[in-house]
Amino acid sequence: MQKDLHRLLHDPILILPEVQTLISNIASLATELNIPCYLVGGIVRDLLLNLPIHDSDLDFVFEGDAIKFGESLVKKYGGKLTHHYKFHTAIWHLPQTLDLRLATVDLITARKESYQHAGALPTVTSSTIDDDLHRRDFPINSMAIRLDGDHFGQLLDPLNGGVDLENKIIKVLHDKSFIDDPTRIFRAIRYETRYSFNLEPSTLNLINAESLSVLSKLSGERIRNELDLIFDEEKASQIILRVAKLGILNSIHIKLPEFKDDYSDYLDMDSRLDIPADRRTMGYMLWFMDLSEEEVFSICNRLDFSNELTLAVWSAAQLKRSLPHLTDSKPSVWAYALEKLPLLSIYAVYLVSGEDSLLSYLSIWRHVKPHTTGEDLKKTWLETWSAISRNPIPTSYRVVRWRVIY
Repeated sequence: MQKDLHRLLHDPILILPEVQTLISNIASLATELNIPCYLVGGIVRDLLLNLPIHDSDLDFVFEGDAIKFGESLVKKYGGKLTHHYKFHTAIWHLPQTLDLRLATVDLITARKESYQHAGALPTVTSSTIDDDLHRRDFPINSMAIRLDGDHFGQLLDPLNGGVDLENKIIKVLHDKSFIDDPTRIFRAIRYETRYSFNLEPSTLNLINAESLSVLSKLSGERIRNELDLIFDEEKASQIILRVAKLGILNSIHIKLPEFKDDYSDYLDMDSRLDIPADRRTMGYMLWFMDLSEEEVFSICNRLDFSNELTLAVWSAAQLKRSLPHLTDSKPSVWAYALEKLPLLSIYAVYLVSGEDSLLSYLSIWRHVKPHTTGEDLKKTWLETWSAISRNPIPTSYRVVRWRVIY
């Protein structure tokens, strides 16, 4: 296995060469400082599945002080460090000289966790890599690859995560896992759908009234963060449908609807339109578009949406309801109705409704600006009035009408 991991860690298709260099630099410094250093979690899981790793999956764990190690990294390579003393972690903001796409790297002290009550954030104490792996969510995320010195490429798999990968199952480490941290329920379903795995039966049974009761008490921010991550997934709509099937949506908000699978193809933007793409915002608009105004505001409040996101979702729902009243209107009426709405909201309603006037507004009408300003109108009116005063004309012709034609 160690020989195979050496190959995977040096495979440019799985790990970009510049990221390999970053890993090598961190491993070298760990060796120099005699600090055991590990890659942990998602990168190990995906490497063993022969999948390309994402920059966001780079988690380095140290059997030692990760914050002090980070300070050594800054001293040797540059960049800056953000400290999180409460959790014994740090974020290394990489210097531009390393020429990497990713901007930061997480540095984590090996730790163990305890929970003061169900659903609480953990209390953290420094510990060993074995304790760190046992505190995690699923065996497939509880593997580590050691990087320092002669140990480079050594796999640590105390909970047999490799076996679960082979059997394509997701299971928790203990029966209280979903009660300690109910957000793990969302994570389990994400992995199940992403990898076409199955929730192990006893784990599936733990998504029950007790764990969902704890989930219902989580803050809107924590739940929204999990929903955001779902919309980042390629199979987002399938994941939400699975969440709905397991009865989880009602534990978040009684009015949360199922996501319409017909809308799943609309999550990705058409790059030909000059509208800023936002897959998460698009997802929420498609999801809540058919709700009433009262329901939209209630759900947005429960999930602690920003004012900007709430406006986008509300605008999409309002516009979709207004379409019957706008159909067959002149372009000027459409422009007046749409000019204050977020462009992404208009685009979302166009995708669902197929209303050509919405696309015309996005691609043409919104770019049309009147050439005549208020000052021009005032000047023309004065000149006209002056001319009329000097050369009187029949009363019936003393009306000057202005029309703007788009």
